[in-house]
Amino acid sequence: MTIRNVRDHGQRYRPRMACLKKVENVVLEMQDPKSGVKSQTQRLVITSIPHAITGEDIVAWLVNRFKIDATEARAMGTMMVAFGYIYPLQDHKRLILKPDTSLYRFQTPYFWPAQQWPVEDTDYAIYLAKRNIRKKGMLELYEQEQYNNLYKWVNHKWDFIVMQAKEQYRAGKERKKPDRVVFDCQERAYWVVHRPPPGTVSAMDYGHDRMVDPNMEEKKTSDYYRRTVMFTQQCIMRPRVKSSVSIGAIVKYTTTYKEHDPFLHACLPSNPWLTDDVAYWTLNMPNVETPTKMRVECWTFSFGELLMDPRGRADFRLFLKKEFSGENLAFWEACEDLKWGAAETMKEKAQQIYKTFLARGAPRWINIDGKTMDITVKGLAHPHRYVLDAAQTHIYMLMKKDSYGRYLKSPVFKETQRKAIAPEPHRFTETQLEQNAKRRRPSPSPIILRQQEEEQKAKLAASGPVDITQVMSKLERKQKA
Repeated sequence: MTIRNVRDHGQRYRPRMACLKKVENVVLEMQDPKSGVKSQTQRLVITSIPHAITGEDIVAWLVNRFKIDATEARAMGTMMVAFGYIYPLQDHKRLILKPDTSLYRFQTPYFWPAQQWPVEDTDYAIYLAKRNIRKKGMLELYEQEQYNNLYKWVNHKWDFIVMQAKEQYRAGKERKKPDRVVFDCQERAYWVVHRPPPGTVSAMDYGHDRMVDPNMEEKKTSDYYRRTVMFTQQCIMRPRVKSSVSIGAIVKYTTTYKEHDPFLHACLPSNPWLTDDVAYWTLNMPNVETPTKMRVECWTFSFGELLMDPRGRADFRLFLKKEFSGENLAFWEACEDLKWGAAETMKEKAQQIYKTFLARGAPRWINIDGKTMDITVKGLAHPHRYVLDAAQTHIYMLMKKDSYGRYLKSPVFKETQRKAIAPEPHRFTETQLEQNAKRRRPSPSPIILRQQEEEQKAKLAASGPVDITQVMSKLERKQKA
């Protein structure tokens, strides 16, 4: 495989590299001959593949190493496969870890993403041409389409590409069959990671390329000194906030939130961390029907406080429905769900939000300016978590400047303020507090609980069929004790 490092796509300057380095440490630990995943020679059809591992062995090793359950271990293993550190020997189209006897191998460090190889069209064209020779034209549908497109784009050096493909194909035929199968799987896994089939999510999507190293020392040229002087002049002319004003803002913030901080002010009706009385948590549940007066007062501090409280957001939603503008809050909530939701449903959610709120004739159309609409529509061509940030910010500022002020003066807020309760403080004697402290026991470690559950499951499996009600009652008694 021909890889040329002629252009750096800025991968080394991105936060993703920190994640890749951690994954590499785990992969190196998994390859340890003594404590790593056990590998052995496995038969793939009629070929013996050396140093092969199974998916169930990988999951078992991750469960034992990090003390996690099988679902988390499978998700972690799938991430390693998606990044290209482990590659499948059988099903190349789906970069997932199957917790069964499916065969995998550790990718050669030469192909690791942290090597920062730029994925060039020339290299991909050579790879497709080589596969086209080997398969005699029987490529996958998307590969055939890419092959035809590359033939048009790099037609000026297609003879060189074909020559390289033939040379690599001839060199590959001289290898032993197991080595040839392993190298073909390695190379195919590399391109499936970096040029995934249509409809699949690419784990190597870095977004916009960053071509400048922020830590690189710039040469001291005349242009460098000119920009330094200009920057210094702008800094001198820029207005500064006096320390007295800053301190005053801090004092105002502290005074405002002092009574709402359970560590600085007494909790009503009592502090559950001291008295073991859960009334405070019950009265301040996320979607309680009647909120407390302090909670309602907190909504008046800022629009952000209102939206962060689920009960306050429900009250604000009721007000917007009466003003026939409930689609603004619904759009903001949909954007938050896209931003913090699952990755596999990201594309579908973005398209659904566009059809519901932004498209022409949408059932809950929102009013945003043309510039913001253009930015959003262009971003939806390649949707990601923050593709709707511009439109969400526009709607947020619209609600903050217009709807929020009218909500605080509306009958909806006044009615909620009138019904809000002010709980009376609970008085506990010193004797009651001492008794509560004696009854208090530290919670057992989750690791110990998981080990106890596994031991109990092993005993159940060894003893045969038992009464499940008796087992559950024993576990409940142990947890209470």
